[in-house]
Amino acid sequence: GRVLRTHGGAAAAERVSFEFKFLERARERQPAKEEIARVAAALVRDGQSLLVDSGTTTLAVARRLKERRDLTLITSSLPIASELQFCDAIRVYLLGGQIRRSSPDLIGAFAEANLETIRADLAFLGADAVDERGFAYNKSPEVARMLARMATAAREVFVLADSAKIGRTELARFGSLRRWGGLVTDRNLSRKHAAALRRAGVKLLQPRIHHARP
Repeated sequence: GRVLRTHGGAAAAERVSFEFKFLERARERQPAKEEIARVAAALVRDGQSLLVDSGTTTLAVARRLKERRDLTLITSSLPIASELQFCDAIRVYLLGGQIRRSSPDLIGAFAEANLETIRADLAFLGADAVDERGFAYNKSPEVARMLARMATAAREVFVLADSAKIGRTELARFGSLRRWGGLVTDRNLSRKHAAALRRAGVKLLQPRIHHARP
């Protein structure tokens, strides 16, 4: 394929584009992601085992766990594993599997087989959309299947999604928040969506600030 000239030599254009897109996603709605990360990290206790999905919001959570003690973290995310690899008090495991071309995470039969041997205390799963009935979605059916498997491998499951993703659907549904620990979202969730989710039996976890929009 095409190559781009860099100071260190030649790099595949696809790799440069891949890394740029991930960094761009990390910058999108960054204040909301940091709010979610703060709330999610507060759910974690020293000594627990965590199953963490790939994504820029879950990466923000991982960064807030660096000072914790005696954690075991299992992830499908290459950036999260890299972020925590030098934290002495956190044991980091990668699930294995196939690396997706469009995102730095692992999916497929190998990863799913490893999940069958795991029982974590907590799971943090990202979602591309959450509808008002409390169903969580991903754009990819393959990723949605992986997320559903991750949910069965943890005692308590929390979905992380910023308020812009609420009240929407995507192609593939992977679970119901009514059956899980709750939805961790930011303070900009509308009253309408918050009320609908509560009526559906979804527990909402947000920063302790009033709703910003009617």
